[in-house]
Amino acid sequence: MSLPFFDHPDAGGARLPIAMAHRGFSMDGLENSMAAFRAAVDLGCRYLETDVHTTADGVLLLFHDSTLDRVTDGSGPVADLPARQVADARIAGREPIPTFEELITALPEARVNLDVKDWNSVRSTAEAIERHGVHDRVLVTSFSDRRRRAVLKLLSRPVAASAGVGSNALFTLLGPVLPGPAFRWLMRRVLRDVHALQVPVRYGAVRVVTPGFLRRANALGLTVHVWTINEPDEMRRLLELGVGGIVTDRADLLRAVLAERGEWPEPR
Repeated sequence: MSLPFFDHPDAGGARLPIAMAHRGFSMDGLENSMAAFRAAVDLGCRYLETDVHTTADGVLLLFHDSTLDRVTDGSGPVADLPARQVADARIAGREPIPTFEELITALPEARVNLDVKDWNSVRSTAEAIERHGVHDRVLVTSFSDRRRRAVLKLLSRPVAASAGVGSNALFTLLGPVLPGPAFRWLMRRVLRDVHALQVPVRYGAVRVVTPGFLRRANALGLTVHVWTINEPDEMRRLLELGVGGIVTDRADLLRAVLAERGEWPEPR
């Protein structure tokens, strides 16, 4: 990994596993709130995972769902509402929905994994990255490879990116059956703009994160981030396998596991 997003060394320069706080860190249902993002940073997390949706008038929000209904006291599709109306909604009845601009300016040391949730957010995501010049601080991802590539095409310089479901499925299913040279030739084309594979341990009955999967990823210069891991024993198992990062709702537990391994970064 040569992109600055992945620079995460210890005091001696060795690369540390990335601990990524999934929608921030909150034990009170305050996902994707500034309170949750600040709590993760206060724990010492340098990496935050979040999601983006865009209001009817073009404001880029950090919010997972397409509607306000599940996690806020508001209702309605985000894409159909103006920013001023969304601003009245409260996550768990307490916290406002943050904008991308709020996070990127309030926590200037944080690096942010952005999951682009809808086509309405392609242009607004690219414009926000360009406006703030945070190309080195973001990783762009989406379940849709087409949507991710659409964002990347609008940017003036490279950013870190991870594969969508289709590309991850090809990598997972073809890796064990294609001859190595053919597999690497194909994947260099399929994953031409990808730097990370962000995957669950399993897709249904298919075990994804195996020694072979990691070996094939490393051979292509790809790092592997596994989501969403909340049990310390599973964190330890994956770190022993050699994954490059873990996405978790329990940043506190992951910090403890990494600290016991001597892999939690020193405060800057």
